[in-house]
Amino acid sequence: MTAANTALPLDDAAAAADPNPAQARNIMIVGVGGQGVLMISKVMALLGQRQGLQVKQSEVHGMAKRGGIVFSHVRFGKEVWSPTIAKGDADALIALEWAEGLRWLDHLKPDTGVFIADTRRIVPPFACRSRKHGATTNYARETPAEIVGRIADGYALDATSIAEELGDVRAANTVLLGTLSVSLGDPAAEWLAVIEELVPKRTREINRKAFEAGRAWAEAARADPELRFDKTIAWRPASRPHADVSFEVTINPAWCKGCDICVKLCPERCLAMSREQVATVKHPEACTGCHVCEWLCPDFAISVKTNVRESATA
Repeated sequence: MTAANTALPLDDAAAAADPNPAQARNIMIVGVGGQGVLMISKVMALLGQRQGLQVKQSEVHGMAKRGGIVFSHVRFGKEVWSPTIAKGDADALIALEWAEGLRWLDHLKPDTGVFIADTRRIVPPFACRSRKHGATTNYARETPAEIVGRIADGYALDATSIAEELGDVRAANTVLLGTLSVSLGDPAAEWLAVIEELVPKRTREINRKAFEAGRAWAEAARADPELRFDKTIAWRPASRPHADVSFEVTINPAWCKGCDICVKLCPERCLAMSREQVATVKHPEACTGCHVCEWLCPDFAISVKTNVRESATA
């Protein structure tokens, strides 16, 4: 990655928000493999370089391709020595997955830190005590209302759904970048210039729309604190004793790269590889809706839909 030598000044809003311009800005990005944590990290690093600042970046992504934890530290300022962020020192924590955001909350500055999280949950296989529909999982139970309510500057949005409505669920990370840009105060044009440089040419338009959507959401949330989180999300175990539940697995063959992760890790052996090395649904009736295949697919080629038909006695 290269950066221009011409330093761009920080805008007035950013300078006003930071009483000590010489102090480094600390941004932490967390999520799981395949969500685009490293893309956000690269955008932040290059943005800092374009502003003529020193930048330090560190990351851990050893299990990224199999749904493992991924996190990145980005620090930029007039003088930056360490590449890592200590507990309680992060100016902003960006979480692409809900539970990962909660895992790293102690790194956020308690009084001034900004917390921005996608409310979409990716429940790891080991958290599934039972694969039956409605079974309780060993996953973070805290709701957006509970978390945002105790953070000075917190935001929880369904960035994944916003990106999906725009046409590409993979742009959820760019939606979060747009949200972050409002908190940091840098001009939108600077962010978009860096994003367009780092993403493939064919995805520039969808990433621009995703960034603008995230920015618009954040501006509305800042104007009305009631919009900072979705009040409809409860995430409490619900029992459906009279519900007739079925699951529909859809695979996009054009996106499948034949890695066979889904086939090997499906606990019910629903999937198989075709002669063309494309994943196919072999036993649809055996699916229990655990979503493991969908969450671990690095190419976003699989979707699992839950169909619920209430009985007359419900």
